[in-house]
Amino acid sequence: MLWTLLKILIFAALVLGLAIGAEALINSTDHILLVVFGREYTISPLIAVLGLGLLLLAMWLVLKLAGFMVALLRFINGDETALSRYFDRSRERRGFKALTEGLLALASGEHAKAMEKAKKAESLLQRPEITTLLSAQAAEASGNAKAATAAYKKLLGDAQTRFVGIRGLMKQKLAAGETDVALKLAEKAYALKPKHAETQDTLLGLQTQEENWLGARSTLTSKLKAGHLPRDVHRRRYAVLSIAQAREALALGQTDEARAEAFEANRLSPDLVPGAVLAARIHTEAKAPRKATSVLKTAWKANPHPDLAAAFADIVPDEAPKDRLKRFQPLLKLLPDHPETKLLRTELFLAAEDYDGARTALGDLAETTPTARSLTLMAAIERGTGAEDHVVRAYLTRATQAPRGPAWVCSNCGTVHGSWAPICENCTAFDTLDWVAPMLSERGDLNASTPLPSHMLPLLAAPVETQDTVETSEEPAAQEDVLSEAPPEPDPEPAASESEQARAENTTEIRQN
Repeated sequence: MLWTLLKILIFAALVLGLAIGAEALINSTDHILLVVFGREYTISPLIAVLGLGLLLLAMWLVLKLAGFMVALLRFINGDETALSRYFDRSRERRGFKALTEGLLALASGEHAKAMEKAKKAESLLQRPEITTLLSAQAAEASGNAKAATAAYKKLLGDAQTRFVGIRGLMKQKLAAGETDVALKLAEKAYALKPKHAETQDTLLGLQTQEENWLGARSTLTSKLKAGHLPRDVHRRRYAVLSIAQAREALALGQTDEARAEAFEANRLSPDLVPGAVLAARIHTEAKAPRKATSVLKTAWKANPHPDLAAAFADIVPDEAPKDRLKRFQPLLKLLPDHPETKLLRTELFLAAEDYDGARTALGDLAETTPTARSLTLMAAIERGTGAEDHVVRAYLTRATQAPRGPAWVCSNCGTVHGSWAPICENCTAFDTLDWVAPMLSERGDLNASTPLPSHMLPLLAAPVETQDTVETSEEPAAQEDVLSEAPPEPDPEPAASESEQARAENTTEIRQN
């Protein structure tokens, strides 16, 4: 508003100045003496100003005529476009000016003005590869999807702009959720520019969503060759794709392919827990316990995980609790101070009904790092050593309100998964699941209100013999009272953890033995 007012005032001042100057020239009584080739001419100031203006106009016409003559001579000498370039020069200047104004308007958020300038530039320049792109971007920014689609389709007709048109249409389909069409467009864009980083990422994401693992591996290799992916990241993600391919082959009964893919995944990334578990179980089924043990020990040394312990237990499924505790010693000695090692050792002692050993193995973990699992184990220890009911109930109550501990969490959206998967079930991001403790997010406090692990309930409910007394006289009502004080166990989650299922099965077998 202020700038508009200032422009009006400047214009009025110029008009007023010209009017005053013209009046002064008209009313002036002075004369100008002009000598030309010895002859004297007396003219008024007004005539002198008009003459000067006519002289400048004549000079401009002479220059224009000279330019036209030069273009005409070039045309006569064989330059067929000399005359057209001469007449189009002014049009091009005005066209590029409109194009510049359109780009500035688009950058400043004036989308309607940008579209107007784009149309003007197109009529002047006749270069759709430039002006149509501006029109498409302006229409897309203003929310006019129909106009943007028409502009992108227009770009498909020119070889120079075909990739830009396909990319624009692909992004529109992605925004609309039409992943099938977007995948086909991404494949076409990739064929035009296989080294384009954004196209590679988009194609890889769509291929993993469609579970096209072979195509995703090809795209992943292209990213490595183009220098858009570090070699170590490529090895891990290639291993993830191999695990997905192996699982699919197992589901189809293609055991040979599944074996090859699982072993390849473990070779590329030995510390990847799902790959180690899958390879170890295939070795176990093939009656190769030493290979399975070696695979699991390598992965455990890099990243202790409950799924690794469950796979290690499956190597010899039918064994006495004390024999199992002895067999696990080489695994437990790799990282003895790791929390997962302490928890695993505690569970093994509990299964063998060595409650003093379990208390020593757990140490102060329930106090320094209280989780649902460590507190539940502590409740089982107290129950096994004959502690009073209120002590057991206190640990159980704390367990239901404690953090759940590490889980498979998507680093992109924070969703907690019951088991590992190559893509997130919420945001469909590829290779984003990490074994970490869930954090408070917009989806709710995922650390709190963890249900009581079901595989520990037999240890809490069954009567246990101790060295001093035998709890044979305990009435069933007392046992029911202990469990009734604990919060009821909710229905199991749809995707229960593989490690929890394995430990539950192992504990049930041990109790039966």
